[in-house]
Amino acid sequence: MIWEVLGSVLLGLGLSWAAASRLSHRLPAHRTVFTAGPVGALVGAYVTHMALGAGHVPATLVGALLVGAVLLSLLLRPTRRGLRTPQTSTS
Repeated sequence: MIWEVLGSVLLGLGLSWAAASRLSHRLPAHRTVFTAGPVGALVGAYVTHMALGAGHVPATLVGALLVGAVLLSLLLRPTRRGLRTPQTSTS
């Protein structure tokens, strides 16, 4: 169990670092990103461990990785190009 927790926190920190280094212009403050990654990974590890039971460490870490990535993706903001301005009609 301790390896699942430690592994999921490390995976969450790795995901946070990768997201912060590649998408820093689209993410909020680094403190938020580096908190959300490990927390999401811990939640993913907990849910996967409860669903599968003990003895499935690789699968638990995959679940932690997926939930951590999903939580970090929820922090992404649209780019300036992706924002649309409202069109006004002149008729």
